[in-house]
Amino acid sequence: MEGKQPQAPGAAAVPGAVAEEPRPEGSDAAASDALGRPLGPTPSQSRFQVDLVAEGAGRPPEAPLKAGGEGGAGGKGSEEAKGRFRVNFVDPSAGDESPGEPGGGSSEGGNVSFQNGGDTVLSEGSLHSGGHHHYYYDTHTNTYYLRTFGHNTMDAVPRIDHYRHTAAELGEKLIRPSLAELHDEIDKEPFEDGFANGEEGTPAGEAAATYTPDSKGVVKFGWIKGVLVRCMLNIWGVMLFIRLSWIVGQAGIGLSVLVIAMATVVTTITGLSTSAIATNGFVRGGGAYYLISRSLGPEFGGAIGLIFAFANAVAVAMYVVGFAETVVELLKENGALMIDEMNDIRIIGAITVVILLGISVAGMEWEAKAQIVLLVILIIAIGDFVIGTFIPLDSKKPKGFFGYKAEIFAENFGPDFRNEETFFSVFAIFFPAATGILAGANISGDLADPQSAIPKGTLLAILITTLVYIGIAVSVGSCVVRDATGNVNNTIISELANCTTAACKLNYDFSSCQKDCHYGLMNNFQVMSMVSGFAPLISAGIFSATLSSALASLVSAPKIFQALCKDNIYPGFLMFAKGYGKNNEPLRGYILTFLIALGFILIAELNVIAPIISNFFLASYALINFSVFHASLAKSPGWRPAFKYYNMWISLVGAILCCIVMFVINWWAALLTYVIVLGLYIYVTYKKPDVNWGSSTQALTYLNALQHSIRLSGVEDHVKNFRPQCLIMTGAPNSRPALLHLVHAFTKNVGLMICGHVHMGPRRQAMKELSTDLAKYQRWLIKNKMKAFYAPVHAEDLRDGGQYLMQAAGLGRMRPNTLVVGFKKNWRQTDMRDVETYINLFHDAFDIQYGVVVIRLKEGLDISHLQGQEELLSSQEKSPCSKDVIVKVDYSKKTETETSIAFAPSSSEKTHALHKEEDEDGKTPTQPLLKKDFKSTSPLNLADQRLLDASTQFQKKQGKSNIDVWWLFDDGGLTLLIPYLITTKKKWKDCKIRVFIGGKINRIDHDRRAMATLLSKFRIDFSDIMVLGDINTKPKKENIAAFEEMIEPFRLHEEDKEQEIADKMKEDEPWRITDNELELYKTKTYRQIRLNELLQEHSSTANIIVMSLPVARKSAVSSALYMAWLEALSKDLPPILLVRGNHQSVLTFYS
Repeated sequence: MEGKQPQAPGAAAVPGAVAEEPRPEGSDAAASDALGRPLGPTPSQSRFQVDLVAEGAGRPPEAPLKAGGEGGAGGKGSEEAKGRFRVNFVDPSAGDESPGEPGGGSSEGGNVSFQNGGDTVLSEGSLHSGGHHHYYYDTHTNTYYLRTFGHNTMDAVPRIDHYRHTAAELGEKLIRPSLAELHDEIDKEPFEDGFANGEEGTPAGEAAATYTPDSKGVVKFGWIKGVLVRCMLNIWGVMLFIRLSWIVGQAGIGLSVLVIAMATVVTTITGLSTSAIATNGFVRGGGAYYLISRSLGPEFGGAIGLIFAFANAVAVAMYVVGFAETVVELLKENGALMIDEMNDIRIIGAITVVILLGISVAGMEWEAKAQIVLLVILIIAIGDFVIGTFIPLDSKKPKGFFGYKAEIFAENFGPDFRNEETFFSVFAIFFPAATGILAGANISGDLADPQSAIPKGTLLAILITTLVYIGIAVSVGSCVVRDATGNVNNTIISELANCTTAACKLNYDFSSCQKDCHYGLMNNFQVMSMVSGFAPLISAGIFSATLSSALASLVSAPKIFQALCKDNIYPGFLMFAKGYGKNNEPLRGYILTFLIALGFILIAELNVIAPIISNFFLASYALINFSVFHASLAKSPGWRPAFKYYNMWISLVGAILCCIVMFVINWWAALLTYVIVLGLYIYVTYKKPDVNWGSSTQALTYLNALQHSIRLSGVEDHVKNFRPQCLIMTGAPNSRPALLHLVHAFTKNVGLMICGHVHMGPRRQAMKELSTDLAKYQRWLIKNKMKAFYAPVHAEDLRDGGQYLMQAAGLGRMRPNTLVVGFKKNWRQTDMRDVETYINLFHDAFDIQYGVVVIRLKEGLDISHLQGQEELLSSQEKSPCSKDVIVKVDYSKKTETETSIAFAPSSSEKTHALHKEEDEDGKTPTQPLLKKDFKSTSPLNLADQRLLDASTQFQKKQGKSNIDVWWLFDDGGLTLLIPYLITTKKKWKDCKIRVFIGGKINRIDHDRRAMATLLSKFRIDFSDIMVLGDINTKPKKENIAAFEEMIEPFRLHEEDKEQEIADKMKEDEPWRITDNELELYKTKTYRQIRLNELLQEHSSTANIIVMSLPVARKSAVSSALYMAWLEALSKDLPPILLVRGNHQSVLTFYS
């Protein structure tokens, strides 16, 4: 902005922001605003400015205006200025001169006045008007808001530019103010850089701000030039002139009309479906591929895109062979064949396709006028044929043409299939003649109004072409006999006795044609030339029809293929996505299409090529029809086609018809097409391309999930259908992988798994994190093949967060019933209020009728200090305000050095697992923040190394070992169900369940038999049952002493203190253990210590131990004592799950 001259008073920067507070009017206020910035945009901000002309310009200058930040216009011309404002166009090339004021002079001359108070919204088309300079301007600005709402507001009014994609081709993407900008407290000047939300820094913003279209205006076609002409040119092709007469000869007039009608039914239904999809939003290049992929998703779209592009490439060959056949026919008539017919077709076809390639690569655009010229030639050729039918010349009679004769009509009405042709083989050869119906839809991006043009143009083209096909079929069938010799001497002089054929009745004897004839409907493909009034016109018609269709296919095949490659569905084809020149021409695609077409031209047999194309086109049509059915079935709110004359069931019938016709045409080609489509579908599904097009497949998945969830809600729970549905307090899911994998072992494909994450700290900060974390961690779970949901909440502390999750997580019947937490390993070192919160989580869970599972690994669970900071750094790089305040159930206080050492990027091989995620993203893990304190080459210390190994132990296959179940108390069976579910998984299937129960020494056998009976009734396999008769023996003295030493810091010792002091202390620190409590629960304390001794003795080699969790009575047992029990019970053991169900049966032996 330096060096610019100040603007005229009253000028204001428009895009984006309007200051909220009114500013008093004055001569100085105009020069700069409150922040000391000159008014008016920098070139990067805006291409225009608006001079406000105030309605009350005549009032005294001290009268403040309501308009925030605007000065009065004052002075001359104020009377005529009412209700008007001026837009000064700013020429970006004007250098440093003030916008609209060349040389700083009067701004009057540069101003353009708009009436209507600013309601001048440009249409999409007018954004591409010609002329050297191109301007975006936003007339919805200060004046508009002031005049509309009576006050200034940052809120944006509805307009099309807010809904564009970032890379919009039709105009600039504008960003509406975010909710945060309207709603949050103001902590800085909003939009101080002139862009909403700092938008100018984003690539999208840059692209939008700097994009200016070509100086050449973009031509938008109407429905006639754009759709009707293209479709008619494509539908009328080779078939019309050189195969229709042969089809009438084989199938007869009646069945020929039926063939045409059948093809029309399929194309009409597909035309209706195409109209529906094409009018459901803006369509880019790519034709059928774009329509199908955006409707059904990348799997079907990717499969059909490849086939559709290939079919178009083969269609080039078909049209060129048709052209070559005509040329060779002309050469033959003039005796100028080069080698023989077949090779001549190959030579001419190859030369033609090279010329066509040259035309398309040179970028010779077929303007609409050229299309119309071709269409005119076609129509003249058809007219030439029709006129010819009325003037039968004697010279043509030997060749089988007699004019309209009832005898010929009667004879040709029925079929006469020869050379193993059938109705369906004839249909297969005709059907490609109906396949041009997508020509208009393929260029929908270039239509002025695709929503009315595509339906009108496509359906009218189908109607006109069908009528012409039927008309020509009937007329050629009424004029020309099936066989003729072409020999003038075959006239009949004397009456023949057995005269049956029409030719015989017309005094010609073509009976010698049983062997070999070259004329007539059956033998001469150029019948239309022979019949026509002026034969060269038919040749011109054939040339125009074939070459226009061939060129259209040669252009569309690479475009479709380029659209497919740009979406990167098949990474191997990415090289073909590159475009060249201003029109982004896919030159590599042209070469590929040329090679495919050349290969098929060398086959040189139209009848062999036609069925292959038919199958590929039909597969595309079937999926377009199915897309409409599927989108209607999914009831997505985004499915709102402007074209209303479609029906989901008719579309389904159309899809089925297409599939049937595929088999009718050629059963092995149909099977091959199905196999190719299915193979490509499976490949794309397996590759999972990272695209989201809002397909109807997603919509239907959602609808099914919703309907089934609601249906499930109406069903009462039954014990046979009980599933452990776990809410795991994981914090960030990747910080406790062992916890996640162990729970996943018994919930995968069985029950619900929700990873709860409580965010604490400042609310505003946490709210930002919630949204970023939700997407990030759900993606992480999917990437790691975890069938789980991520549920973050913000709360004041862990207990509140846990309560919110337990009460609100889940949906209908899919709600958690079991709380899973990691054992709080560092409880003795941490603040005891955290321990109180942690234990209260258990009490809350039991209050809400949840089961509780506590999982302990002796190495610990939390590895966030090994990889959390690295993620924290990368997330800070991505979003400046994102910082991971993770609430950990397993608080792990490591020293600064340990944390740092653990983080060295080039540490031992074991850390490779940690960096895997970064490596996959192609980023090198760096740790600049920690390099100050130590050398980055330090290896992991031993404890961290063990922790890391332990965190992955449940991802490996578990060998032949035991799962020990200590089912001491009956909690409804959850303690037994969890280990059973674990053993059903592939990684755990070699593990055997051993059951341990308490019992009396004198009844050990009885108890074992009773338990064996119970387990067999539950149909749960076990390898052994052990009854522990010595469970109530007093534990060893050294263990009791160790326990007492452990709880010493947490005791109240009320007997050594005065009553008041003791009571006050207990009130302030409710977690303290009283002497009374310790005495009261002495037996229970001893039992935990004794159980640990037994566990060490019997289960020290088990893979995993599942044990009944001791329950502490609320308000009677202090948190410290309960925590000490859990510590004493579970220390120095293999991974242990302490389980307590909610005492409702989860197992049953009834069927």
